Amino acid sequence: MNNFFIAQTFGKSSNYTDIQNNLFKEYNVKKGLRNEDGTGVRVGLTRVSDVVGYEIEDGKKINVPGKLFYRGIEISDLVNGKNGERYGYEETAFLLIFGYLPTKKELNEFAGILRHFYSLPDEFLDKHMLRSPSKNLMNSLQQSILALYNYDEDPDNIDPYQTLLKGISILAKLPSLAAYAYQCKIHYFDRESLVIHYPKSEYSFAENLLYMLRRDGKFTKQEADLLDVLLMIHADHGGGNNSTFTNVVISSTGTDIYSSISASIGSLKGPKHGGANNRCHGMLEAVKNEIGVKATEEQMKSVLQRILDKNFYDNSGLVYGLGHAVYTVSDPRADLLKVCCEKLAKQTKREDEYDFLVKFEQVAKSYLEGSGKTLSNNVDFYSGFAYNMLQIPEDMYTPLFVCARMAGWLAHNIENKLYDGKIMRPATKYVGETVNYQKREER
Repeated sequence: MNNFFIAQTFGKSSNYTDIQNNLFKEYNVKKGLRNEDGTGVRVGLTRVSDVVGYEIEDGKKINVPGKLFYRGIEISDLVNGKNGERYGYEETAFLLIFGYLPTKKELNEFAGILRHFYSLPDEFLDKHMLRSPSKNLMNSLQQSILALYNYDEDPDNIDPYQTLLKGISILAKLPSLAAYAYQCKIHYFDRESLVIHYPKSEYSFAENLLYMLRRDGKFTKQEADLLDVLLMIHADHGGGNNSTFTNVVISSTGTDIYSSISASIGSLKGPKHGGANNRCHGMLEAVKNEIGVKATEEQMKSVLQRILDKNFYDNSGLVYGLGHAVYTVSDPRADLLKVCCEKLAKQTKREDEYDFLVKFEQVAKSYLEGSGKTLSNNVDFYSGFAYNMLQIPEDMYTPLFVCARMAGWLAHNIENKLYDGKIMRPATKYVGETVNYQKREER
């Protein structure tokens, strides 16, 4: 292909460069579906979850400590109510999907249904994963979800109840799909030995993930408990986050659940969404390597300025792990994860690294406020450290996000089918010129 011709032609065209910023304001078009005060443009109604980072009083946006509600229940109450029980994520998924907290009997029955669907179809691993490994695990997950379509006797049935059954089956299979995608990748591309553990029906969702990821299949109760909490806090985040919105937009066309979930995974892959956890972890590791875990406040400020000056890490000028589209003062998920990380850091003798993160967060917030920015931390700030303490490879950070978020995607998908049902069709404003057609020989 003649890349020079493509580049030259692209550069000659003015059609990609002449939409000026003032036109957005003139036509009242919201960039990124955001209002001028940073609030999101409302695109639907939901009773699944609510993300609170500000309040509107007398038409003004007031910053408040962040809260996250699943079906009206604060995430902190869900996590604290778990109290070391195994099925924290299963209970959370039940709540999101069915709309209420299950009894002990209902929870055990729901967990049993998930366990029933853990295993992949016969020969699926061989045909669709071992023979076509991907360098990117998110791409592998998309391929696998679409491949499951062919094992469904009625895949295009989008009745809400049938969508529920199909969605629960997909949810249960995600730990296997994610773990096997990783094992296939490191076997094929990194030339490591292939180790496959089949899911155990006696294990919970979180326990199976650790079991299938680790070569020796061993894990502690404390490790499984932390991963369970991580899954709980990632299970949903309102109907406006990009991957959930993508799911609802795609499903509004009447397409199948497999296509909708694959699209959501593609959305979550992006570094501005689910992929941000990798960027944040990489930045924090680079900072630790540069100034050490015993760094002074001045050393931290110095490296922060280098980041802002686009002279450190990825030269983006972004301090990952700070700032959020909705949360203004604090991210409740990060606050919960911070407590969990402190407990496991003590058990794994990694208190120095935990103390470094806490100090760096405080210094960064203060330093950025001095630059005129008020930023809360976000869940990515501590999730990378949590995954690292669980010996989970970086490639798996975002796929684990998929495993957790499937419950929220399914709940919003069904809710939209039941109470909206219209194809989503927003509008854009044409701001170009009309041009007369020229015959080819006259151009």
